[in-house]
Amino acid sequence: MTEMNGLEPVATFCGNCDCGCPQLFVDAAAPAERRVVLTDDFGQRIQMSADQFASLLEEAKAGRLDVAAKS
Repeated sequence: MTEMNGLEPVATFCGNCDCGCPQLFVDAAAPAERRVVLTDDFGQRIQMSADQFASLLEEAKAGRLDVAAKS
């Protein structure tokens, strides 16, 4: 994967269009507490630590975020 603006892409969510889908990046140059970056299709971003992201993944794997997918 190639770096774009210092961000290393990890995953694109959707990707079946050219509408600026949400993406997950790692910013190796950012402070540890802001290294994981999620962008939405409106250009906004959320930055979090790897520990916070791991916690989010745990919650998703356990099914505790399924209610958000049904909204």
